[in-house]
Amino acid sequence: MSNIVVVGTQWGDEGKGKVVDLLTAKSDMVVRFQGGNNAGHTLVVEGRQFIFHLIPSGILYPDKKCLIGNGVVVDPEVLLEEMAKLEDARIDVTPHRLSLSEKAHLIMPYHRELDHAREARKGKAMIGTTGRGIGPCYEDKAARTGVRAVDLTEPDVFEEKVKANLEEKNFLLTRFLNAKALEAGPIVDAYLKMAERLKPYITDVSLELDRAVKAGRRILFEGAQGTHLDVDHGTYPFVTSSNPVAGSACAGVGIGPNQLTHVLGIVKAYTTRVGAGPFATELLDATGDYIQEKGHEFGATTGRRRRCGWLDLVVVKDSARLNGLGSIAITKLDVLAGLETIKLCVGYQVQGEAVEQRPASVRKMALCQPVYREMAGWREDISGVRRLDQLPSEARAYLNAIEEISGVPISIVSVGPAREATIVVKDVF
Repeated sequence: MSNIVVVGTQWGDEGKGKVVDLLTAKSDMVVRFQGGNNAGHTLVVEGRQFIFHLIPSGILYPDKKCLIGNGVVVDPEVLLEEMAKLEDARIDVTPHRLSLSEKAHLIMPYHRELDHAREARKGKAMIGTTGRGIGPCYEDKAARTGVRAVDLTEPDVFEEKVKANLEEKNFLLTRFLNAKALEAGPIVDAYLKMAERLKPYITDVSLELDRAVKAGRRILFEGAQGTHLDVDHGTYPFVTSSNPVAGSACAGVGIGPNQLTHVLGIVKAYTTRVGAGPFATELLDATGDYIQEKGHEFGATTGRRRRCGWLDLVVVKDSARLNGLGSIAITKLDVLAGLETIKLCVGYQVQGEAVEQRPASVRKMALCQPVYREMAGWREDISGVRRLDQLPSEARAYLNAIEEISGVPISIVSVGPAREATIVVKDVF
């Protein structure tokens, strides 16, 4: 048995999609365990680009089963659109290949309206949410008023829940947020129409996984966002509304922790984040622009320009501890080619005091000054390299420093967006 959890170690956008796509070749099942369509994975396969928001990227392999766990919040309209695009590309998306947990909570139109209205009200103090309704949906889940996928199979229950929710949501929208009220009828009609298409996919994912584990099948657990967007452990309140850490894989699909065998952390060779929030190594200069442009750093979900900076190993070391990382995969190493000097953040200074981990206080985090180790860069294009010993000595030194400081061995190095642009150092299976 070999069941692997893939997590982001920074603020998301680390390139998890490509790594999951690579590991899927040796897996039998791929499972998404948290987040919603605020996440986006971009893959380039045989010259074709695919962007995934809900469906695990393993769907590109014809013999793999993909599952969406109960920890994911699902917008049915987005899910159906994604399925349609895959079918247009002649990729089979039948219930035999895709399952949706009956316990997954559904994003409703009032969740999206609340998301937008709250951000608008905050003005300059906005968090930078994607506006997809993710947070409000998780709120309802915690408040025990949420609508779940299983409710789509019981129209009367579904309608009752929508009407009950709208009493409160419309009050908030109109009386507090100065937005328009929503009507129950059109929502119920639209969702029950989508339910007819989705019903064959709705099942007990936990039970399906239990059977797969007992049969000795290899399972890949795919997280969204990154560790430092975790609602508990991230740069709160500039975080997502779920737990992207590895431990969430168990609760997010309904499986015991003794079934997980390896945690793989994805580390982009530099650091990016989308939206507001502290970012100690952010580069607001020509070097930051170079990385942003060469790395095509735009959000797969929002299209927003990503903030770019040097690799922050304080953040990565925190992630190693929080996730129990067994190894790391370095992505986008090729983007750094052409830089004369490369810097690694190895610690922080706050008013002259050394800090070894990211502070919980956002105010204190804003005061953190990065302590850098400067390293020589390289000019060679490395996108065609397939072995570590073929890399320029400067690139190898950079990787060695990451391993040394993070304390976690490197198992994969990505040198380009295509599947084949990869150096496999160690087989994590």
